[in-house]
Amino acid sequence: MPFTHLNTRCPGPLNRRLWMSLGGLSLGALATGIQPTLGGLLAAEGHTSVDREFSVILFWANGGPSHLDLFDLKPGAPAEYRGPFQPIQTNVPGIEITELLPQLSRLADKFSLIRSLHHERNEHSGGTHRFLTGYPSRAANLNDAEFPELGSVVAHELRGRGGEVPSFVANTKFYGGGPAYLGPAFGPYMPSPNPRSSTGDNQYDPIPIFKEGIGNDDLAISPEGVVSLSRRMNLLAQLDALPRAVDAAGEMQALDSFQKRAATMLASPRTRQAFDLTQEDSRTLQRYGDTHFGKSLLTCRRLVEAGVRFVQCQANYRLRPETGVTSNWDDHSVNSHIFDSYREKLPSFDQSVSALVEDLYLRGLDRHVLFVFCGEFGRTPLIRNQDKSGRPGRDHWSKAMSVLLAGGGLQMGQVIGKTSAKAEEPVERRMDSNCLLATIYRRFGIDTRRHLHDQLGRPLAILPAGEPIAELL
Repeated sequence: MPFTHLNTRCPGPLNRRLWMSLGGLSLGALATGIQPTLGGLLAAEGHTSVDREFSVILFWANGGPSHLDLFDLKPGAPAEYRGPFQPIQTNVPGIEITELLPQLSRLADKFSLIRSLHHERNEHSGGTHRFLTGYPSRAANLNDAEFPELGSVVAHELRGRGGEVPSFVANTKFYGGGPAYLGPAFGPYMPSPNPRSSTGDNQYDPIPIFKEGIGNDDLAISPEGVVSLSRRMNLLAQLDALPRAVDAAGEMQALDSFQKRAATMLASPRTRQAFDLTQEDSRTLQRYGDTHFGKSLLTCRRLVEAGVRFVQCQANYRLRPETGVTSNWDDHSVNSHIFDSYREKLPSFDQSVSALVEDLYLRGLDRHVLFVFCGEFGRTPLIRNQDKSGRPGRDHWSKAMSVLLAGGGLQMGQVIGKTSAKAEEPVERRMDSNCLLATIYRRFGIDTRRHLHDQLGRPLAILPAGEPIAELL
């Protein structure tokens, strides 16, 4: 089935767009001044939905993690391919992962690895867009999605669910991600987003999804703060008098009530507590680690427990300057010494991810919460040394990648697929990355054959191709 491309993007009705610019209570904007609006998300919830408990935590290794150095090691490959790390046996016979993840190796019965996904886009934002939407973009390096990303589709299809928390939460916007033609109402709520994360800039610091400090952010808003926000909305409503007057459908009046609900939501104990790590006991905090990885994943767990259906968070780590200049997984030779980078950040990753996986099972969340770790593609099997220092790196590689999954009521303790002797491409159970999306949509109860409509009214399937992965189901 051929992919469908959009030829143009329509900004939509002027009154709605202007209203959202002037009167929208953007939760991200409360801290940073950028969209999207939770009020719009609440407005979108006034429809019927699939009522399920399934939820997803997507820990996104933006930049592209190396499959050869994490979950698909090739110790028999030539030195210029295999890298310095050795595979270690896990608690499941036949499953091996890198020696730098000893804690995870003891939990292989609680996770599964997919080693045979691929797609055709080697650009960061183009690859992110392709992986998370299922559609190739027209642009190679796009800031904003041309088709809606996975989390936005979930928020759209589960609208009407209600509750005190938004359906879709993220730490920041992904480069090449976004709700596209579904509109900002179906973008994620972002506590403290950084607009640099949606550009080609790869040197920003890790962006928290957790609450930093006490009383200095909008997650700690008091009931009195709701009053001041309401006054702000009343002022903006006056500025919006002209588009409201021509809104024959009454959409603006309806959105007003959702904006007030958004303000009240910020003051609700359930919302504050979901982001407040001081609610956790010291042993849990210590188990996850006092690190960006640890605090991020613990917050993700708290969010899904509070009722959030899709949480996505970049898996970033600030390296020492002598190791590399980036905080993501884009380990070209010119960006970092890839092997020193992994030696530096994988101990924290191992501690935090293994803590989350254990926690999901201890709390019985594994039946309906799926943890996913992956990036937009893998890395080149052949080690490159382009930097003037001669340090090693790997480049973009969308022909093969590895994905780690845990929980979600799926079949764990297995490896699905196999790559060639140098990890260059799948040789067993070759699958388009859309198959992972189809699996996740299936668990949400979302029919990927169903059509959404773009801003020109054209019907577009949620996924143009891809079947759920039978071994997981």
